[in-house]
This record gives sequence, C-alpha cells and structure tokens, in this order.
Amino acid sequence: MTKEHILYEDNDIIVCYKPAGIATQTAKIGQRDMVSEVTNYLAGKYVGCVHRLDQPVEGILVFALNQNAAAGLSRQIVENRMKKYYYAVAADIRPDAEVVPNPALEPEAGPDSVCWKRLTDYLCKDNRTNLSRIVSSDTKGARKAVLEYAVVEKKELSLETFQTESFGEKNPPSVALVRVRLITGRHHQIRVQMSHAGMGLLGDFKYAGERTKELSGALGIKQAALCAYRLEFEHPATGEKLSFQRKPEGVVFQNFSI
Repeated sequence: MTKEHILYEDNDIIVCYKPAGIATQTAKIGQRDMVSEVTNYLAGKYVGCVHRLDQPVEGILVFALNQNAAAGLSRQIVENRMKKYYYAVAADIRPDAEVVPNPALEPEAGPDSVCWKRLTDYLCKDNRTNLSRIVSSDTKGARKAVLEYAVVEKKELSLETFQTESFGEKNPPSVALVRVRLITGRHHQIRVQMSHAGMGLLGDFKYAGERTKELSGALGIKQAALCAYRLEFEHPATGEKLSFQRKPEGVVFQNFSI
C-alpha cells in the first residue's frame, strides 16, 4: 500500500485504487488483500469493507474508518445512491453496434440517454463453485441484476497476430471499449451479464466464451479487462457529494482513447 494508491483519506473514510490481482478481502492465509493493506497502512485502525471488487478487477474502493461511516455508506449502497462506473474491454461486439464516443455519465438524464443500452437479468450464485449464472426470475435464490452500457470505441485486430482456426477473413477478431454503469451490485454481475449478451470480457476465463478466451490467450491477457474507474457517493459524516476518477492502469486499456 503506497501513497499513489490513495485518492483521499480523513477520519471517516479512505478511498483507494485496487490493482488487478489483489483480493478486496480474503480469509486465505498469506494472500494479499486490500483490507489488510489498508489496515497496515493505518497502523491497525478499524477498516470497514462496505463493497468489493472481484480479485481480477482493478479500480476504486471506499473503506469506512468507523462504525458510523460504515453504516452510512452501506445505507447508500442499499438505496442505490452510490454510483459506480466501469470501463471494460469486450470481444466480438456486433459489427453494427452503435459507437458513442462520449455518452453522458447520467443515462437517465438528457438527450444522451438513448446512447445507453440496458441489460436486465436474474442471477443465482453457486456457493460451491463461487460462480453465478443467469436464471429465470422464479428460480430459488434468483436476484435481479441491472446494468447499462455504451460502446465507446471499437478496433479490429490484425489477423497476423493469431495462428488459430477460430479467426479468419470472414470472422476477424475485434474488441471494443465499453462504459458500464452498475445499477445493482450482484456477484460477478458485469462479467456474467456481458458474456451472456455476447460481449465477453478479455481476460475473463470464468465466463467468457471459448473464442474470447482464445483471443485473450493470444494477446497474453490474464486479468479480466474491467476497471471501476469512477465512484460517486455522499460523505457519510458531512453529506458532501464526492466523486473520484482514475484512469485504468491495465495494459489492455492502453490502446484506447480514454
């Protein structure tokens, strides 16, 4: 944990940037996690984990530094007042998919609202495998999952890069930078819903299709191409509206105009 990972701190909260590959919180002995890193940085002070990012995902997290702050932040999450925005790099976006270079941050407001597409599904988590799947709404344990996305840039990759039968002149590999606004916070939600919609994320070896996995392997991408780049919420003590943003660090994002 270094100063470059800290975006903000006071007596109530600390806002950090989690690198890909580090768990938010874990009980595994010897494995690094953000809660332990922050606790060590603060010399053993209380650190409350109110939301999480998957281990392969990079991005912004806020931690509470006392019980009152933890309760206030958790209440905002339950009431959908904490806004979370992501960048993702997906494979094989439909050729006719509309590209919107600068979609509005608030999809429900203004003329740019038509730029965002909504995905609504029901997810069920299997605790034995730690995987989620899309199910019907009447499935036991099903929880509604909603996100909004906009394709902001597309690229076709050179066929010379790939020595595989899965790609050819009629089906060249393509990738796209996608902005995602998370409406609900379900287990592995973005990865599951995007894959189910035919937009599997590069580096996602749990949920993406075989073609996307093969493309990820050819590109040497080992972490899910997903970054929680923007986080907005109200300070739990003062009520001040706070907004934090950080450019993705992952190599997979560097070829796009972020």
